Amino acid sequence: MLPAVFQELLIKTKPRLKDGTTKDETIKDLHKIASLAQTFTEQRLKSIKKSHLSDFLDQEGVSLWNASGVVRLGSAPDSRVVVAALRLAGFRLMEAGLEPKPDTEALLHILQIASKTGATLSELGHNDSASSVLGCAAKYEEALRNIDDPSGTNQQARACVTAVYLSTRMEAAWREGNEGLAAFMADKVTGQNDGRLGLLSNHDRETLATKLLDIGKSLLRSCYQDSKLVSEDNKANEAIRWMQKAFSVIELLDCASNAELAELKRSVLRSLARGYFLSSSQDPENLIRAETALEEVIATIDPSVDNVSSEYQQLRWMKLAVIKRRKAGDTVLLQALQAIIDNMTYSESNLTDVLQELRTLSQYHQLVTSATQYCLHRALQCSWSTDAVERLLVSLIFHCSKDDKHDRAMQDLHASFKELSDVEFELLKAPATACITLLWQYGDRHYHAGRWKEAADWFTCGTHSIFTCLGPVSSSKCFRKAALAHLKRKDYAYAGSIIRRCPDTEATTQYVTFLIAVYQGLQAPIKSIRNMVHAANFDRKMILLACRLAHDMDMKNLLLNVLKALLETLNFRENVGNITEAMTLVRCIIRLIIKLLGEPAADLDRLVVALLHHLKIAVTVVESCEQPAILARDVSWLWRTAYNCAIQACSDWEDREDQISDIFDAARRLLELYTLHATVDVDQAIYIYLVNASFASASGRVMSFRRLRSQTESIESEKYRDLFNEVNQSLQRIGKVLREEKVSQEDLPRLESSLQILRVFIVEVASHLSDWTTVLATIEERNLFCMQEASRSDRDSLETYEAFADALWEDKNCPIHVLFTALEATLHACLARGHFSLEKFARWLRAICIILLTRATGADRSKAIGYVDQAIAVLEEHGDARDGSDLLYPLDERQWLLSTAYNTGLECLHASMVDEAKRWFESSTIICRFVPDGRQRAEKVGKVQWKIRLHRIPQQISTTYSDLLARYPTK
Repeated sequence: MLPAVFQELLIKTKPRLKDGTTKDETIKDLHKIASLAQTFTEQRLKSIKKSHLSDFLDQEGVSLWNASGVVRLGSAPDSRVVVAALRLAGFRLMEAGLEPKPDTEALLHILQIASKTGATLSELGHNDSASSVLGCAAKYEEALRNIDDPSGTNQQARACVTAVYLSTRMEAAWREGNEGLAAFMADKVTGQNDGRLGLLSNHDRETLATKLLDIGKSLLRSCYQDSKLVSEDNKANEAIRWMQKAFSVIELLDCASNAELAELKRSVLRSLARGYFLSSSQDPENLIRAETALEEVIATIDPSVDNVSSEYQQLRWMKLAVIKRRKAGDTVLLQALQAIIDNMTYSESNLTDVLQELRTLSQYHQLVTSATQYCLHRALQCSWSTDAVERLLVSLIFHCSKDDKHDRAMQDLHASFKELSDVEFELLKAPATACITLLWQYGDRHYHAGRWKEAADWFTCGTHSIFTCLGPVSSSKCFRKAALAHLKRKDYAYAGSIIRRCPDTEATTQYVTFLIAVYQGLQAPIKSIRNMVHAANFDRKMILLACRLAHDMDMKNLLLNVLKALLETLNFRENVGNITEAMTLVRCIIRLIIKLLGEPAADLDRLVVALLHHLKIAVTVVESCEQPAILARDVSWLWRTAYNCAIQACSDWEDREDQISDIFDAARRLLELYTLHATVDVDQAIYIYLVNASFASASGRVMSFRRLRSQTESIESEKYRDLFNEVNQSLQRIGKVLREEKVSQEDLPRLESSLQILRVFIVEVASHLSDWTTVLATIEERNLFCMQEASRSDRDSLETYEAFADALWEDKNCPIHVLFTALEATLHACLARGHFSLEKFARWLRAICIILLTRATGADRSKAIGYVDQAIAVLEEHGDARDGSDLLYPLDERQWLLSTAYNTGLECLHASMVDEAKRWFESSTIICRFVPDGRQRAEKVGKVQWKIRLHRIPQQISTTYSDLLARYPTK
């Protein structure tokens, strides 16, 4: 019955195998054949007789087995299932055709077939079928083991077949999850006691080692994928045991001529290294084992072929991970990194891997620095892309910023910069900008933290030649930042040497120079401010900052110059027309100058010139303003300040009359502008100040001229003329104020007094110019004014005339008639006002009489005798007045009057002018009463003889006058 069924199924199945159709039916039929064959085998085992179908079944089984090889070579996607069914059917048929007591060869054959069939079924996951087949194989292995082979003829074959069987059982058990059975089979197949391994061929060993390795790898993979049931370390240790078995299988084999074996050994070592690494937390010694395994693998690499392959590069990465975990020294780590870098084919991803790895080693600062520098060196040496060099440079800068040893960081950066410079590497603008930005960022960080030296060093890095693509603007900015940092640490000399490396045409450079000079106490700040203002990239904010600095440091002189520069920017820069701002600056400058003038040891020469200059600017600003009313408050402050300053200067300054006059003149001009553009009625007091300023200005110039005349022998006439014009203009201004009645009646005497003094100045200057017409006109003008204003300022009027007379008397070139006019006006003023000095009166009268008598005309003598009569009247009223023991009317003047009257009488008598002689003798007789003992001498003629002629005058007068009366009796 069974043979017929076998034949029918085989007849149906074989054609299908050839055309490849109806696979599902074919597989089903093959499984039926296997089942029938297994049933047949079980029935046959109950009989000890050989079946007549054994050969047929064996042949058909061999046929189906061979067919599996053909199907396996095909490309159909389901061929593995067909192969498994064919092998299972073939094995069962061959098993069914086996003799009851098979010999060694039959057992070897059927055990091998069973092992391969079980392996195929296990691979497909047909575990039940595989277990059944391998269970049969176990019986055949036991039977084979029990057969004696004293000659050892089949020893190697038995070893090979047994190894295949055991390894198959091992794999199948592993796939089923029976790890204990798998480990047991592995121990049996790799055991050294029975010497089986030594009998295996190299190929068999490779196959066995591969199977062991695969199981070990699967355990390692599970360490990453599943840690719920078994801890990572336990799984890693299990994996290590499997891989150690794999390595023990092929360890002693020669790999020199077998590339596949060498690759297998490297694979085992790599896997071992991974296993050791994963289990190192449980057994730290495994790190050393892992490193040893990796070194052994790396030692087998052919530098000419495999050195830069990604697989072997991965080994170097593994080694780095191992030595990192075992906390090796910097030298070992650096060598591992250098090995990676040396054998790295450049790509962005590879470089990224290196840089990311270096970030994980941040605690080994110097190691990362050295590795980055080495990588940079390698990039330059091997001509990596420009991007690679730039990325490494940025990374190095970033890393050095983390170094806690600043000097070392700077050395590292400069060394790398030098290497780039030596090979003439040119950075592009974008990466150079990135580097510079980082350098500034780190420098600023130190700067704000008060680490000035560190900040300066970071800024100085940006001046290296590798950044020349950014132009001089970048390097100048770096130098300025560095100079500021050194300025903060008070290393002014070094800061100055750094800033001098910048072009001096930049305003920012000049500003830093200004700061350095300020703190260094040099005179350069003023020069820097001036240069800053005229620089192309000037920003007024710089001046404002400089102004703030000078103010905070209370450096008034510096602040003054800064404000001047700021004012200059308003005056000479385009698009600046804010007149109000300009006036505000002028006020600030003038206020500051006033403060400086009040300080001890002030530089008057410079400050006064500056004050006058800015007062003139203020006047110019007001005059140029289209709406001067908006500046009314400023002008009011300015004229008051100038006026008060000049008043103070009168008492504080010596020999500066011209400059004081200029200040008064500026105050006067501002007052005029104020009155001209005032929006409300001007107070009368303003005009008083205007008059005072104008008068003081003229007076100061006259005083200065007098001092100059005392020091200089000759003065140009043009200077006299200028002085005359100024005094005359002042006179006209005051006169205009009086004519327009701008002041109250109470203030008129003050103005008139100023006019009188100015007239004196006019006379004085005009006399030096020999402008006698003006002198006479001024005197006549004064006479007219006195007649109109007879009740006002008698004393002032007299003093005016006295001044006229004094000025003309001192001038040796003054014509007599001019001097006479002045003296006569003075004398009239004395007699009219009654307020005079008896001494001066006597002197003036004497001068007038001398002039009149010198002319020797009757009219002049008549005027002279009239003045003598005035003198007698004064003597009669004040002759006895004394100042202590001295007579107020000088005695010598009295004697002169007496002698002049007597002698003039004699002259008239000799000239037969008896009437005139009588008047002169009468006057002389009266004057006798006012000289010592004069009256007694006049009454007692001849009693006393004087030793000198002058003293005999009274007696002679009396005698002469008596003779005259006798000769010429009166009518």
